Amino acid sequence: MCQLLGMNCNTPTDVTFSFAGFAQRGGNTDHHADGWGIAFFEGRGLRHFVDHQPACSSPVAELIRRYPIKSQNVVAHIRKATQGEIALQNCHPFVRELWGRYWVFAHNGDLKDFHPRLHASFRPVGNTDSERAFCWLLQEMWKSHAGVPSVEELTLTLRELVPQIAKHGTFNFLMSNGEALWAHCSTNLWYVERKHPFTHAHRRTKT
Repeated sequence: MCQLLGMNCNTPTDVTFSFAGFAQRGGNTDHHADGWGIAFFEGRGLRHFVDHQPACSSPVAELIRRYPIKSQNVVAHIRKATQGEIALQNCHPFVRELWGRYWVFAHNGDLKDFHPRLHASFRPVGNTDSERAFCWLLQEMWKSHAGVPSVEELTLTLRELVPQIAKHGTFNFLMSNGEALWAHCSTNLWYVERKHPFTHAHRRTKT
């Protein structure tokens, strides 16, 4: 399956160090070589890069490794395809607009027999279970709220919606609208919390 990397901070923070090691798992130190992507918010704006080439050798990934990424919310993904061919339109994270904000979503897992009814506002471009899940979540969130909800309201809505997808298989995901980062764990998902005063971090390469 795929792997996820997310970052949520109270001030814009550099993610280049973490992404450099993460990208090597896309075909070099691990076998997730079926594409990759990263999205990071800058205010209400979004920078979004995807490539169907392995992250370890992608020229686009090399550009990102050299770019001074500073953001409060970042979502990155390296792909091991289970549904959908290796193609640009199937690379995560996926991006949509809702309530005048960009939404970003990346998924690790495999959803069986998940074919929800989707209306015209939210339709997948590719043919992955992941993008279908994202479109359905946004559709149901939009149906659940007449106006722009708070982060707390959205969290409660997601707690009701996510189990309806998770019953179809493994559903680990990261989702952000630039204000918050939501994470859901079906199997294995780890997090690290860093607080001031910061100690030195070292990147370890798997051999």
